[in-house]
Amino acid sequence: MSEKALISEFLFAAEKGDIDAVKKCLANHVDINATTRQGRTAITLASLSKHYDCVALLISAGADIDRQDQICFNPFLLSCLNNDLTLLRLILPAKPNLDCLTRFGGVGITPASEKGHVDIVRELLTCTEINVNHTNFVGWTPLLEAIVLNDGGAKQQEIVKLLLDHGANPHMTDKYGKSPLELAREKGYHEIAALLVAAGA
Repeated sequence: MSEKALISEFLFAAEKGDIDAVKKCLANHVDINATTRQGRTAITLASLSKHYDCVALLISAGADIDRQDQICFNPFLLSCLNNDLTLLRLILPAKPNLDCLTRFGGVGITPASEKGHVDIVRELLTCTEINVNHTNFVGWTPLLEAIVLNDGGAKQQEIVKLLLDHGANPHMTDKYGKSPLELAREKGYHEIAALLVAAGA
């Protein structure tokens, strides 16, 4: 089989979760970090399709877990974006680069905070040293995203509390100089405003 055909078979097998075919390709010395035209590695394809046994196999075989595709996806960021705690718990022991950026310049906790992924946020804050005050390309921290880009409901209140309890700075403003407290009050999120005041905002 040509190298190109072997790579095609390998990437297809990873996407479909065909563990036997993945093992066979690895035994044939396929390039474990070969990519699709979109820059996706086998481990990213398996992560997207939630083929966890395949992800675990590829990690143990030495796949590059940090390589990002054209839209910045890699297994770690996918777990944060897609609220996939199983994937996150598979990836964390492999020591992913926590500074990998999404296409909007956030780190993993940024989209998780925005989207209300409470379990992901809690796992990142308790099990990693991720930068809780990272500022993305539009000038927002995870705390600001949690307030501005969602509904202020119970999940967002829990995320705001988690962020504050783990060192989120309640005084870091957006690019227009508005503080988290101002933004919470503007949106009428009284419970979030109260959490911020309790944290010294």
